[in-house]
Amino acid sequence: MTRAGYAAITVLTCLAAAGRGAYGQTPPATPTPVATPTPAPPQIEVPGQYDSAPAEWRFPVWPSGCRRFTGEEKTACLEFVASDFGRLARFAGANAALAPKRAGERRVVFFGDSITDNWSKAGYGGFFPGKPYLNRGISGQTTAQMLVRFRQDVVDLRPKAVVILAGTNDIAGNSGPMTNEEIEANITTMLELGRVHGIAVVLSSIVPVHNYTVQSEMGFPLRPPERIAELNRWLKAKAAATGAIYLDYFSAMVDDKGLLRRELAEDGLHPNNAGYAIMAPLAAAAIAKALPRATPPLRPSK
Repeated sequence: MTRAGYAAITVLTCLAAAGRGAYGQTPPATPTPVATPTPAPPQIEVPGQYDSAPAEWRFPVWPSGCRRFTGEEKTACLEFVASDFGRLARFAGANAALAPKRAGERRVVFFGDSITDNWSKAGYGGFFPGKPYLNRGISGQTTAQMLVRFRQDVVDLRPKAVVILAGTNDIAGNSGPMTNEEIEANITTMLELGRVHGIAVVLSSIVPVHNYTVQSEMGFPLRPPERIAELNRWLKAKAAATGAIYLDYFSAMVDDKGLLRRELAEDGLHPNNAGYAIMAPLAAAAIAKALPRATPPLRPSK
């Protein structure tokens, strides 16, 4: 884990507040109604494919999320985060419920943050029906937190491939300030762990953000498009240099201003069902390229 990953447990940093309207974009004067999916159970086809966060988890799982609380609640929130920084508890039950891997099964793990987490929730278009794909996304997590659980939620599940989508929350400072080099180091370690264990790796681009709606504070100002573009250039180059597959969500979802297309997210950050409709075939194509690159593990997973 990087230095910032360790420091995040006890240190909260102040994020600078910047005005919206970046890149000359002026949000609408009247709020656009937010289309939210109808509450319903998550879409789970087989035991262990996915699991929602327990209802009793009333605190966010990333350090900076605790600043919304005060007094004893803030202390309780920080203790909740620190007690399980990687949030290994989230998918422990789902992992235990998985049936043994069948001969010839081409299992794939989707590993990420809220953009992966939401994919299995009702109203987002469905998470690859009929495919032996597992969703291991946790909302709000950074690469430092994801690295803690990479063995449990990826390696030990023995997938043929892993689709990593990470970095946007590092840019936002969810676990404290992170340089691009620190983000890159965490992703590199995940890539190396995958390769050691014979898992083909798909490195996904960071999804763009927009500030076109009054609900879009999630995207701006915490995730500057310049940093997203810089990290995406690194991800593409890293994939090419290591034999990983680069999954380019960004190019398919960005508009002529360099921002996320307005119709793909109400809050400027999280794709809606239209966004996932674009992402799904791109992911499927990347997986098809990656699976032949899976190799026998260099060392056992346990």
